Amino acid sequence: MEEKNRYRNTESMIVHGNPSFQAAKEAGLLDLSVRNTGRGSLALPDGREFINMCSCSYLGLDSHPDVLEGAIEALRSEKTMDMAISRLRVRVSILDELEEELSRLWRAKTVVTTTASAASAGLLPLIASGHLLPEKQKPVLVFDKAAHFSMNLIKPICADETEVLTSPHNDLNFLEDVCRKHARVAYVADGFYSMGGAAVVKDLLALQDRYGLFLYFDDSHSLSLYGTAGEGFVRTLIGGEVGPRTIIIGSLGKGFGTAGGAVMLGAAHHTDLVGRFAGPLGWSQSLCIPAIGASQASARIHGSPELHKRQQALRANIRAFDARIPTRTLGEDFPIKVIEVGPEAAAVERSRRMLERGFYTSAVFFPIVPKGRAGLRIMLRANLSEDDVQRLCDAVQEVSAPVA
Repeated sequence: MEEKNRYRNTESMIVHGNPSFQAAKEAGLLDLSVRNTGRGSLALPDGREFINMCSCSYLGLDSHPDVLEGAIEALRSEKTMDMAISRLRVRVSILDELEEELSRLWRAKTVVTTTASAASAGLLPLIASGHLLPEKQKPVLVFDKAAHFSMNLIKPICADETEVLTSPHNDLNFLEDVCRKHARVAYVADGFYSMGGAAVVKDLLALQDRYGLFLYFDDSHSLSLYGTAGEGFVRTLIGGEVGPRTIIIGSLGKGFGTAGGAVMLGAAHHTDLVGRFAGPLGWSQSLCIPAIGASQASARIHGSPELHKRQQALRANIRAFDARIPTRTLGEDFPIKVIEVGPEAAAVERSRRMLERGFYTSAVFFPIVPKGRAGLRIMLRANLSEDDVQRLCDAVQEVSAPVA
């Protein structure tokens, strides 16, 4: 009988995870319908306002006047919301202009997609089949255990093409052992992980030099935050050209402040092959016109001194938070902070109490994190005032204090 649940276990995920989601809903922490006040807060129907500390718009560019105007201007100039046809056949020229500008800024051939998740869904099977490797041979495909759900979701599809393994998180010994045993190996990981922490990029590049390891990074959470042009953590560490054994993807809907995804390809990669056979990268779901216009405006900001100012403002807020609240990523120059609580019910209760104090912090629990290691996830942003950060720290300390 064929072995079941080799790559996912939906039954376990729902049985063990759904009670916590239901508890969060009953505590008023899910399905919140809000309006943006334009004052840096969100308003509930009953008039209560809170600051969203779970926004991935780390630089605050999603509300930048130029970005908003870019979306409006694109609608005016193109006079349509969407092309509603595969970009492989017909696309608006402003999409080409956006990709050319991002390619220049990030020093890699950049292809824009509807989402980073769509990019992984299209690219990972082509890596598993060997078609994106220089040798055109199927690799053993190794997923880091902490790789994002959007990549893990594609494991069964990849396993239909090649052998798929799961590595303990950042375990270089495991990965090097696989490289010694197999001629072709590809490794799938985040650049910066959504629960904090980073890939050991320099060590992975050393394995690439030694064994020809193919590297696939989803660097969504660091795009715009790192590099003089916002190229992200991984691209910054690579330094020179992106070679034929590396692909970096990222979300334009986080630090970049707009919508969509981006794929950085090395010069030797066949963009025609990607466009034709990477599934959702070629289907009739190209980035909508307003998002293209907004992204062009954000790209202009990324080429200006304003980007550095916002990066510095974000780092100042991270340091201010770290000075008062200990986390396992204390001192890391990264905006995601997870305050471990332990029991799922305790995380939900603390999140509820944070909302009472005017801050939405998400309770994270299984399957987002391991069982029994629930906590609060907080995302810091450049457009939080010093007073906002201090009041946030006050609230965290209040809800963390032992009950008398």
